[in-house]
Amino acid sequence: MSAGERAKAKAEQIVGKTVRKAAHAVHKETLAAKGAALEARGKTRGAKEHTKGSFKR
Repeated sequence: MSAGERAKAKAEQIVGKTVRKAAHAVHKETLAAKGAALEARGKTRGAKEHTKGSFKR
């Protein structure tokens, strides 16, 4: 797994989680959904990189 892609995945997860929690705090459900989508995209990217890394061994 490349370090750059792993960092992008983790950053998306953190930003998405932060946006989601902040949006829930101010009752902005549309923004919370966008944050959840960003978090899910980060988790998907991380899983892809993990899988890709396991085949390289």
